[in-house]
Amino acid sequence: MTRVVPSTCWECSTLCGALLTVEGGRVTRVAPNPAHPATKGIFCVKGIRGLPDLAYAPGRLTQPLRRRGARGSGEWDEIGWDETLDEMADRLTAVRAQHGPLAIAGATSGAFFSRSIAFALFLRSLGSPNWMINQDLCGGCRGVSDMVTGLGVQNGEDVDHARTILVVGANPHAANPVQWSRIKAAKVRGAKLVVLDPLRAPAAELADLWLQPRPGTDAAIAMAMMRVIVDEDRHDRAFVERWCRGFDELRGRIAAWTPERAEGVSGVPAAKIVEAARLYADGPSCFVSGHGIDAMSNGVQTFRAFHALLAITGNLDRVGGNRRAKKPKGLRTNMDVLMDPAFALPTEVARRAIGANRYPLWAGPAGWQGACHNPSVIDAILTGQPYPVRALYVSGVNIAVTYPDTRRTQEALRTLDFLAVATSRMNPTAALADLVLPKTTTLEEEEVTLQASGPCVTYTAPASARVGEARTDVEIAAGLLERLSARGAVDAIRMPWRTQAEYNDFLLKDSAITREQLARDGHAVFDYRCGDLENQVFRTPSGKVELWSQRMADAGLDPLPDWVPPVSTAAPQDNAWPLRLQTGLREKTYHHSRFREFAWARKVSPDPLLRIHPETASTLGIADGDWVEVRTRGHEGRCRLKARITEDTAPGVVATGMGWWSPEAPGPDFGAADINVNAAMSYAGPYDPASGSADTRALACRVTRL
Repeated sequence: MTRVVPSTCWECSTLCGALLTVEGGRVTRVAPNPAHPATKGIFCVKGIRGLPDLAYAPGRLTQPLRRRGARGSGEWDEIGWDETLDEMADRLTAVRAQHGPLAIAGATSGAFFSRSIAFALFLRSLGSPNWMINQDLCGGCRGVSDMVTGLGVQNGEDVDHARTILVVGANPHAANPVQWSRIKAAKVRGAKLVVLDPLRAPAAELADLWLQPRPGTDAAIAMAMMRVIVDEDRHDRAFVERWCRGFDELRGRIAAWTPERAEGVSGVPAAKIVEAARLYADGPSCFVSGHGIDAMSNGVQTFRAFHALLAITGNLDRVGGNRRAKKPKGLRTNMDVLMDPAFALPTEVARRAIGANRYPLWAGPAGWQGACHNPSVIDAILTGQPYPVRALYVSGVNIAVTYPDTRRTQEALRTLDFLAVATSRMNPTAALADLVLPKTTTLEEEEVTLQASGPCVTYTAPASARVGEARTDVEIAAGLLERLSARGAVDAIRMPWRTQAEYNDFLLKDSAITREQLARDGHAVFDYRCGDLENQVFRTPSGKVELWSQRMADAGLDPLPDWVPPVSTAAPQDNAWPLRLQTGLREKTYHHSRFREFAWARKVSPDPLLRIHPETASTLGIADGDWVEVRTRGHEGRCRLKARITEDTAPGVVATGMGWWSPEAPGPDFGAADINVNAAMSYAGPYDPASGSADTRALACRVTRL
């Protein structure tokens, strides 16, 4: 029997609506769903080719594995789930008894996905606040800025109706096909496109105005744009007076930011900055941001500058602006569950999360997702400070590849008393584990997600029969908690669901939306009004958008936005490190470290590329296709990348992606410390004082032909 199941791809946060053809319990075709209100038939190759391959391609892990030889030897025995969960419970109980619950930590993606909520609440049940998330490297600076400013927006919500679209540090052509399609349609309709990017991405080629700043200087441009807008009385006086706190203080701060000063900092001509300000003020205007201004030691202040620009022009919750994230009455989101006091640790325990004392807006009870500080956890594993971390449970992330300072992360994993990894395929992180747990993939899982860009509630259907003995994170956590409770190693059950269906019912139970409705249509729309701010909640101390942030002030940080140089560029120019390295370039075939083992992806993008301007390449004696060595100032690591000579980057600026490893290379490393730019980067700070993010952009580097 053949049936077509409406679903949603959740391999990334775009959440494209899908139609899954199912035959005999197996998904035989993945196609876009034109009826999905958020994506309207737009899709990408990662969904069409990647989803089936993740589930069915050779190499899928179908049975739990126990390490037989030395750690990283690649010698495994297949075992059953009962034996796996018993051994894991025994090992975690032993660590907890010897070192206390805080010695158990975990690593996952973040609160966007239900798997991470189950994961975090599982750790809390044991009494540990130490869950590591990827967002210090991916969206965390934006999240902290949004939290302390109180906007409640995500990213580019209503480009469809914008008169001006401001794209900053983003490449939607590769990262978000839905958004890219809408930007192109808006251009045809007559919208103006302003792009800030040191690299000539497709958005820059399409732009009416392209500003090519020096890496790490975007906030200077935002500050000058605000000065132009305020000086020319182009800001939204009514919105500012009614809904903003701290405008007078902000006006005093931006007074120093003339376009000429911003030109000196950024290299962008003052006339272009003025033109960009006037275009953006001539709204409605929509702000589209990307990781190019995230994951830096000045990332939160950079986002705060653009978030303040958004607010003073009245482009918040305005048709054609950035809509606030709203939800149907009674619906719970993953973040709601994560922050619900019913599932929280005692405050005195949550405050002991690693990093909470230094970064309270990131880690601990007042943090954005209540996580811990990843590099400080790596330090704790290796040094025992501020207290020992001896057991780690990793699910759905490949931290031996995605964390900077690859070799140090691998060293930390090797020294643990116990490491368990849940994954659907062997990778450099799982290769170092004591136990490997086979996880379900998207086609086998059920997810209910609020999709702010819809706006709608979207549904991922468990359309495929499970392959082998794969289990969901909720099921794994439930089985572990049962065994840990019997061993006296649980403080309180803070993850009470046994299946994803039970969890999704909990999210929906007080709303008018049912799982049956979602399963039938793949989504549910709800009534959404722009501009009804009097009926909304601004989650700031003042109950308004805070241009001057009380939370930043309470944390001892600058309460006003400003440009501060990223620490990596603040040092004097050093001829030994003459270039600037930009990382995080997106590719259509990959999402972070995923899909590296699939032939269709490697055919399109077989090698890790370093983009180099022809002038720079000529000076270095590098030709297109040469393999080069990359090193960054202050770090002993290095990596190999393949040179791509192109004028898409500026002279003196080289750029690459992330997440590279080679499944065909020898394990347990699989090339992660060789062809992965993170091997050449430090994770030791200095860090953004609000988010704890390390510099992963604008790094002083040198490139040598091999």
